[in-house]
Amino acid sequence: MEWYIVLALIGVGLVSGFMNIVAGGGSLLTLPMLMFLGLPANVANGTNRIAILFNSIVGVNVFRRNKVLDIKTDYRLTIPAIVGSILGAVFAVEINEDILQKIIAVLMVFMLLLVILKPEAWVKGKVGQVVAKPSVLQYFIFFLIGFYGGFIQIGVGFILIVGLVFGCGYDLVKTNAVKVFIILFYTAFALVIFIWNKQVDFASGLILASGNMMGAWLGAKFTIKGGSEYVRYVLIIALVVMTAKLFELF
Repeated sequence: MEWYIVLALIGVGLVSGFMNIVAGGGSLLTLPMLMFLGLPANVANGTNRIAILFNSIVGVNVFRRNKVLDIKTDYRLTIPAIVGSILGAVFAVEINEDILQKIIAVLMVFMLLLVILKPEAWVKGKVGQVVAKPSVLQYFIFFLIGFYGGFIQIGVGFILIVGLVFGCGYDLVKTNAVKVFIILFYTAFALVIFIWNKQVDFASGLILASGNMMGAWLGAKFTIKGGSEYVRYVLIIALVVMTAKLFELF
């Protein structure tokens, strides 16, 4: 692999790693990059999970050390997400990508409106009632999110943020910590499925992961020090860019 390709992968990984921790949508950068290098779409989809796995490991470690994440209590919603991700990865089928892209774009517009029109929900938290044990509905919602994440991954960070803010009542700092924790575990299981089906390029994935890890560290530090208000601004920017990209405005 040429040196400039290595640098490009690390650079894209750094930016996407920061995005994935603070907001989401980093896979919009990494998947096209991997396919640009000549990887088939399914292999790029699987290879991208290596970077996301290491990205999440770093993020979880920073949040845990800063006592934002309590693994003893925050693991519960991870269980349905893991089950969903396994099914999503196993039963991934070819669908009309244009239709899927438009559906995701509409969801992003809806979320953007929520972030702009209900700022107190994202900054102060407690939109819903934070409970020690999730409800059956919450388990089902995070099962569906896990299924989607196991299937395609793009935009799942945004969807998790909505579920955690409005479904669990967390503010954006706590939300990002739990979001990354959930993604870490369901990605590990989904990655096994992709490896089993020989849809992972380890060399590209590990190089990309090195950049993702640096970006994740910066993103987690920014989230903790900047607080929910600054994270909300980054979230708005990321949503605008992702929505415009999905609607093919650039």
